[in-house]
Amino acid sequence: MSSRDIYQTPLNSRYASDEMKQIFSARTRANTWRKLWLWLAEAEHELGIPNITDEALEQMRTNINMTDESFVVAAEEEKRRRHDVMAHVHAFGQLAPKAAGIIHLGATSCYVTDNADLIFLRDALDVVLPKLAKVINNLSKFAMQYKDLPTLGYTHYQPAQMITVGKRAAQWVQEFMMDLEDIELVREALKFRGAQGTTGTQASFMEIFHGDQAKIDKLNEILCKKAGFPSCYDISTQTYTRKVDLRVANALSALGATAQRMAADIRHLASQKEMEEPFEKDQIGSSAMAYKRNPMRCERICALGRKLGTVNANFSATFINQWFERTLDDSAIRRMDIPEMFLLADSILIGLDNVTNGLVVYPARINAHVMEELPFMATENILMKLAEHGVSRQEGHEEIRVLSHQASAVVKQQGGKNDLVERMKKSEFFKPVWDQIDAMLEPKLFIGRSPEIVDKFCGPNSVVEKKLAKYKSYIDNTATAQLSV
Repeated sequence: MSSRDIYQTPLNSRYASDEMKQIFSARTRANTWRKLWLWLAEAEHELGIPNITDEALEQMRTNINMTDESFVVAAEEEKRRRHDVMAHVHAFGQLAPKAAGIIHLGATSCYVTDNADLIFLRDALDVVLPKLAKVINNLSKFAMQYKDLPTLGYTHYQPAQMITVGKRAAQWVQEFMMDLEDIELVREALKFRGAQGTTGTQASFMEIFHGDQAKIDKLNEILCKKAGFPSCYDISTQTYTRKVDLRVANALSALGATAQRMAADIRHLASQKEMEEPFEKDQIGSSAMAYKRNPMRCERICALGRKLGTVNANFSATFINQWFERTLDDSAIRRMDIPEMFLLADSILIGLDNVTNGLVVYPARINAHVMEELPFMATENILMKLAEHGVSRQEGHEEIRVLSHQASAVVKQQGGKNDLVERMKKSEFFKPVWDQIDAMLEPKLFIGRSPEIVDKFCGPNSVVEKKLAKYKSYIDNTATAQLSV
């Protein structure tokens, strides 16, 4: 059968990058297991285990990469032995017969499965982090570009005080920065399981090294160095604690939530025709109509983010149900959830990079919406000007209340334009400030410190610039992500 005859996850066929998919491929997993067995044998040889010979190690090194033929052998062995790790041990031993008796010496299955998973977590986080940094950089530039453009701010999805387009984008940036910090934290905290034995007591290695505890510690130092980890977790059971998976999942689930929030804002702004996704010249379908450009990439981000945003619940349940030193009900779900979690994050970041690098803004449309609401917002300034002419604030409030209700009725009941300003200009009560009203309707008078806030957070020598410094090479040398479908 071809791939078209069996189910393929859309994360694999449509959304995620080859880079991320390769980390969780069958070949990478099998190759990593073989590397772990080689590293263990090399370390045990270095520490004086006599039956591990140079010839055995050389045969292991020569056959470190899993061939298609080896996969066939391993599959046949698994049918016979009903155990995937032991099947791979025997397949490796057939190619390295001098090492057949010492592959996996002193170890349990979790030596390869768990240590490999930690390697995959590390490598996958190293893919996620620079991609997220690039999204933050895109949005930070966008925020700076539009830091001065007034727009309506909303509370309860009702027009409130004015902000700027850049200030809103800076809020998105801050939330993604929180995700970056959380993901960096779990990445930096990752350790190795190492060689711990059946329940983490290292009893089997006490036998191998005849009670020499210093050699066991040295064994794990060597393994950590070979695998590129700073140290092993201080306490292990049969596995490394599934709390590690949960910490990673919590950080990535939060990224999924942030992505949904920002993409939903863009979808709403697209409905108001104030902002749109970048437009592809050959784009077709409902998203390409002249009168409406549906935010389909943001819709995809929201859909994928919805999935990623809740995946930590699975990891929490798995952690909770690890009875005592381990139960095997974690195995099947982790095989699905760990790769899927990262493929989701990767897919979302591809979409975010594509969308945030080229957002289209329509200032005239934004200004039109601003001017529909600004008369209501300007009333406080008008009242203060009237007070300078000796007009009672209480009387002014009442006059504005009456005119505002009349103007609101025109908008809501008649479908007309907000004519509050025109009503004030016709009212003798407001005659002292007639010649000042237009000047008081300048939108930039109502944006507060929005430009300065954006500058401080996103501008030169800002919080964002300093945080992204270590990702600068990636950001500067990586093209905008393109969606495959």
